[in-house]
Amino acid sequence: MLYNNLSGYLRAKYGKRMKKICIDGGFCCPNRDGKCGTVGCIYCGERGAGEHIDPTLSIGEQVRAALSAATADTLFIAYFQNFTNTYAPIQVLRERYDAALIDPRIRILSVGTRPDCIDEEVCALLAEYSKTREVWVELGLQTSSDLTADRINRGYHLDTFERAWGLLKKYSLKTVIHLIIGLPGEGDEESRASAEYVAALSPFGVKLHSIYVMRDTALAEMYRQNLYTPPTLDEYASRAAYALSVMPESVVIHRLTGDCPEGELVAPEWNKDKNKIIAHVNATLEGEGHRQGSRAKK
Repeated sequence: MLYNNLSGYLRAKYGKRMKKICIDGGFCCPNRDGKCGTVGCIYCGERGAGEHIDPTLSIGEQVRAALSAATADTLFIAYFQNFTNTYAPIQVLRERYDAALIDPRIRILSVGTRPDCIDEEVCALLAEYSKTREVWVELGLQTSSDLTADRINRGYHLDTFERAWGLLKKYSLKTVIHLIIGLPGEGDEESRASAEYVAALSPFGVKLHSIYVMRDTALAEMYRQNLYTPPTLDEYASRAAYALSVMPESVVIHRLTGDCPEGELVAPEWNKDKNKIIAHVNATLEGEGHRQGSRAKK
């Protein structure tokens, strides 16, 4: 196997088909409400990656719709996806997580968030849930470069991520770190530095995202003004393959590409074909004679 993929991890641990329920939990983001910014990261749309979720449905309705559409033996991941899903008082977090965890077939609670919205209280709450089910905390690091962080208007620096990482480790919470390949101003060197930084942490999981330019974002305006050019598919595959090769074999690779909502993609055109991207990354790994962990530091 070229890399330790998520489907293999789930199959080995749970032995059944598992589906992800993407949930809009009704949260906001400190990079939008004025706490650290008002416009969000330059690539982020108005729904904060939740464009495919019906915002008129309650959390319970979203979950029940997914449960009813699946076979009786299917297991589920409740994934609080868009915006910042630890950005609320603890009681609100508890109420919203509980609203999703309404069926014993939901075996995993996955919470997408930002490092600047992780504190002791949040970790203690998530640790409570981890006593009865698997819990993943998904952190949008995107890059280890503070220079790039400022360029993409991320709203926090690496020291903030490291404080959050320390707390998550303290509470033994499984962390999935997100990296975006192809951010403005980044080439092979910066991409490799971020991959090596994350590899040294040896998290539970990693998500690699191919950058895409979505309509009505600051990145789309940069692209229109010829201030940004996305990587080619070859460039993306090469950088993703390198990232995989430096990751310890124990790290679960949760994804290899990012999906732009249908009808919203400005560029690059190759982002439309997920299977082609994955095949290209795989072919690049094989062509270079590498696999996950083959360049990992021992």
